[in-house]
Amino acid sequence: MSALASKPEGCKGCRDSVHVPEAQIDRMVEKLERHPESCASVERYEARLARCTACGDLQYGSTCAHCGCFVKVRAKLLAGTCPKPGGSMWD
Repeated sequence: MSALASKPEGCKGCRDSVHVPEAQIDRMVEKLERHPESCASVERYEARLARCTACGDLQYGSTCAHCGCFVKVRAKLLAGTCPKPGGSMWD
């Protein structure tokens, strides 16, 4: 088998074994919500998630291909930004 055949699809460093269950990501978001001063409003959060969901760089339905973050977590953070090269998909 060639080296190219063994390369993972999508994220250059990830394999299927790194997938995190949706429930675990939701628990991370719930923990962030304990600190509302650091969280985006519900409206901003939902708008950010909608943009991420529509982005072709979303992997596994949960992970940004540009930074490797869980988009639900990054979108929840008030100071969070979209890392897309060439310009943010948010705001």
